[in-house]
Amino acid sequence: MTKDPYRYFRVEARDLLEQLGRGVLDLEKGLGDAQTVPRLLRLAHTLKGAARVVKQCEIADHAHVIEDLLAPLRDAPDAAPRGAVDALLKLIDKMGASVAALTQPTDAAPPSAGRPPPEVALRTMRADPAEIDALLDGISQAHAKIAALQRSLGAAQRARELADRLDEQLSLRRGQAQRSAAGPTGPLAGELRAILGGLGRGLADGVDQLDRELRQVREAAEQLRLVPAATLFTALERTARDAAHTLGKRVRFEGRGGDVRLDADVVGALQGALHQLVRNAVAHGIESEVERLAAGKPADGHIVIDVARRGRRAVFSCTDDGAGVDVDAVRRAAQRKGWLAPAARALDAQALLQLMLRGGLSTATTVTEVAGRGVGLDVVRDAVDGLGGEVTVQTTPGRGTTLRLEVPLSIASLDVLLVEAGGVMASIPLDTVRRTVRHGTHEVARTAQGDSLVHEGQAVPHVALSWVLQPGTSPRPGRFESAVIVEGREGLVAVGVDRLLGTVRVVLRPLSAWVAAGPVVAGAFLDVEGKPQIVLDPDGLMAEARRAGAPKPPAVARAPVLVVDDSLTTRMLEQSILESAGYLVHAAVSAEDGLEQARRHRYSLFLVDVEMPGMDGFSFIEHTRADPALREVPAILVTSRASPEDKRRGQEVGAQGYIVKSEFAQAEFLQRVQQLVQVPS
Repeated sequence: MTKDPYRYFRVEARDLLEQLGRGVLDLEKGLGDAQTVPRLLRLAHTLKGAARVVKQCEIADHAHVIEDLLAPLRDAPDAAPRGAVDALLKLIDKMGASVAALTQPTDAAPPSAGRPPPEVALRTMRADPAEIDALLDGISQAHAKIAALQRSLGAAQRARELADRLDEQLSLRRGQAQRSAAGPTGPLAGELRAILGGLGRGLADGVDQLDRELRQVREAAEQLRLVPAATLFTALERTARDAAHTLGKRVRFEGRGGDVRLDADVVGALQGALHQLVRNAVAHGIESEVERLAAGKPADGHIVIDVARRGRRAVFSCTDDGAGVDVDAVRRAAQRKGWLAPAARALDAQALLQLMLRGGLSTATTVTEVAGRGVGLDVVRDAVDGLGGEVTVQTTPGRGTTLRLEVPLSIASLDVLLVEAGGVMASIPLDTVRRTVRHGTHEVARTAQGDSLVHEGQAVPHVALSWVLQPGTSPRPGRFESAVIVEGREGLVAVGVDRLLGTVRVVLRPLSAWVAAGPVVAGAFLDVEGKPQIVLDPDGLMAEARRAGAPKPPAVARAPVLVVDDSLTTRMLEQSILESAGYLVHAAVSAEDGLEQARRHRYSLFLVDVEMPGMDGFSFIEHTRADPALREVPAILVTSRASPEDKRRGQEVGAQGYIVKSEFAQAEFLQRVQQLVQVPS
């Protein structure tokens, strides 16, 4: 393979250009200090030298011109002049284009499908995720061995105790003087005791130090898979500035939540969508300077990109303080497109905004470089759909618009509060914890609407975590209890726990959709031995508190359900979920076995897999529909096959439901079962 002469230069140059661009934007806003220009001069000088080493004279010359432009600003007390900023950013863009144009050797291996080119991967993530996962697996195995060593230290301690007892017995038998004078046994026992004591202490200290160092390595390796959201902000600020310059507007950009660390794949997939949101905010949201002043607003429009993590999802919001969406203009544009009948004036504002999110609709009267073709929201929608997320919009006339992108988390870094309840350890995202309190049991108000705890003059719903994690259990009795005040989307909830175990930074990983964890679990992290530990979802805790206080339904007869699946794991999982919900469950290992049981017993519902040896699930349902004694029993197909053809086949044979295992959600599953089940008389 031919050596790539620019391999390291591309990475270094992009990093230097990123820092230069961010620093120049700070200069324009007057955010720099006495060290800002000298630092930028050093960055430009470093880039110039690196470019000369790889014989990229054009890049080096541009860096030299940047030095010339920065030098007069060294002692400037105010913000940099706009002309100087424009010239600096233009040069930075030219150098960026030159760096991007540096080709790799023609016989270099092409990037694998679905993975960014090597230089892009180096810019956002310094190592391959698979390699990092392999490293983490190795660390987990090493930790498991250390745990075994720590357990074996007990044997070393026991050996030392035996040596002590041996020495004591020898002393009692011979007396101290006789022992020191007669024979080698006494001195040998003392020496053995000393050696074992030193060996035990040294081994314990070494194992503890190795354990600490492996923990640090693990934390560092996990962080390599993540990037801070702040890496987006410089480029987005440039987008806002350039769009405003093109349209003759003035804007001020602000990035929030930059310390939120997310999977680089998610951040990269949304980059284009976020740039489009910023351009839309400038073009369609922010008014001209004259219009803003006439409306009593500051001359500069304000655009905010906010990044947050909420339970299982990452939320990216783009907010402007502009004029808001012209709903009537959206209606007219939709009518011109033929999407709405001319008489459809009763469609409310929110429905029209959702129509706008379909893409292909523009309210601009002219086409510019920034807007007018109606494709901007197509980019946003496609990016979010590709991640399985959703887009929402809120607007207030005269005050501005917020577009919010919510996407499922792959992995994310967060600080958590470790707690224990009912002998089970769990964790709560620390950014949602408002306070921990110690209260008397009499301070929890017990009412028909549920339990509550007064916090800062407000009655907060209270739920025992032991009841959430293990339904049917009761909190540990005692005069005092601990509670964690947690804030979700819909307010505060007090979570009763047995113990607070401290805080730790973890890497949150999603659970498989087929894992019956319920909405109260946001994900999991791996402890030092590689064992999964759950992270709780604040909104799920609020829902559980409300469910605990909801009126209990009257007792009903247990409805019998037949589960037909050749997979033991699937049968046991469905049986566990259904029995926890009060159903009587029978299981069959094949469609033939299921038909035999169905003819011997009366069932309220069939849950049937599609792919099984012998008769498949479609044929099973066809046989039941042809049998007068079974045709009225509803059936749900639960399968990994998700194609439209399979779903259509399920409807044709008479299935009343079709659940794809990869999209399995316990709450929806039970709701669908409840809708179909009838207790046989």
